[in-house]
This record gives sequence, C-alpha cells and structure tokens, in this order.
Amino acid sequence: MSETILSVNNLTLEYRTRSGLFKMFTHKALDNISFKIAKGEVFGVLGKNGSGKSSLLQLLAGTLQPDSGTVDCSKDITRALLALGLGFNVNLTGRDNALISCMLDGYTKKQALILVEQINEFAELGHFFDQPVKTYSSGMKSRLGFATAMITEVDILLIDEVLSVGDNTFKKKAESALQNKINGEQTVIFVSHSIEQIKKICDRCIWLEEGKIIAEGNTKEVMEHYISKRR
Repeated sequence: MSETILSVNNLTLEYRTRSGLFKMFTHKALDNISFKIAKGEVFGVLGKNGSGKSSLLQLLAGTLQPDSGTVDCSKDITRALLALGLGFNVNLTGRDNALISCMLDGYTKKQALILVEQINEFAELGHFFDQPVKTYSSGMKSRLGFATAMITEVDILLIDEVLSVGDNTFKKKAESALQNKINGEQTVIFVSHSIEQIKKICDRCIWLEEGKIIAEGNTKEVMEHYISKRR
C-alpha cells in the first residue's frame, strides 16, 4: 500500500435519546472501528440504512466528533463532504452557493466566476441555477453539489449516496466525471447502497453492520461475502 493519507483508530460514536420520562437510551452508531486509507485510493463503505455509513463520513469530514478514538490525517489535508443538500444556504441561489463554495476553497472571485459557469454547465439546472436552493428537488441538490465537488480541488473527497438520485443520464455522466477525477489520483471515500457502483468505482471497501466492520479488503472479496450473507 502507498502512503497513508488518513487513519481511523478505535472510533466510537454514540447517540443518546430519551426513553420514557427518566430513562436515557444509548445507541452506538459506530463501535470501535479502525482502518487506513492510502493516498489516491478509492475506498467504499457498504451497508444498509442505519449501519453507520453517514455518521462515519461526518466524522471523517470533521463535522462530528467521536466519543472515543481518533481520525488522524495531516492538518494540511483538505476534505470535502458531498451529501444531499449538505452545506447549502437554501435561501441563496444555486449560482450564489457555487460561488461561495469556490471562494471558500481559496479561489479569487475572478477565478470563482469562471468555475461557476463550468458548474452550471455540468449540473444542467437551466433557469433553476438562479433560483433559491429551497425550490430544488433532492436530485437537483445532488446535481449542484456533485458539480461543485468535481470542479473544486480537495485532497479527500467524501461522497455520501449522491449518485443514488436523479435520472440515469446524469448518473452516467456523474460516474464518468468521478472516474476521471479518480484517474487523476483523487482520494475518494464513497458511500453507497449500490453494489454495482461500489464494484465499478472502489479499490477496497468495508462492510458496516450496526456500527461494526464485518469485512474489509479487496472489493470483490468483500462483495462476495456481503451478497452471500444477504441471501
């Protein structure tokens, strides 16, 4: 394996909810998990709803803090979480959100304005690009978020189910764009329900179940194990 870009060590995340008037219920979203990701690797996270996939990505992005364990990577490593509608100001237009995103990534306004036109072309939102994001469907938010992520540059791209919505034509276009970015040595952590997408895109993957890693390794081998247990 080449240089490690990110290391997860004994990571645990708990959610506490009230059960009745006095009792508190603790649910472990993630239970003492560990793995490493190499620079330039495309790493998949597979599992059904409630298995801890989205919580894991938020921890890796730094938008959640664990109850115990660590996510270790260099301070100069940039990370971006791409999830449906995440990070958008819904009262601003798609154009304004794209512009802000580019400028937050360090581009000058002149550079950002050029990138915004590329985002508009890729997202294919038509006149909705100049409408508030609160008027968007989930598929339209996905298009905007994905197009913005493909144009801007980060060291680690965290993708949460955004290829699961929208029409098939855009899905194919998005998969092709992601593949091009991968070929340029982009490090990607990819969450999906889709076995086919994980198989097509990922070098290695983990299978999460109830917050625990059931299997880790070569995508083909993990997939075979996952499919056999679902029968």
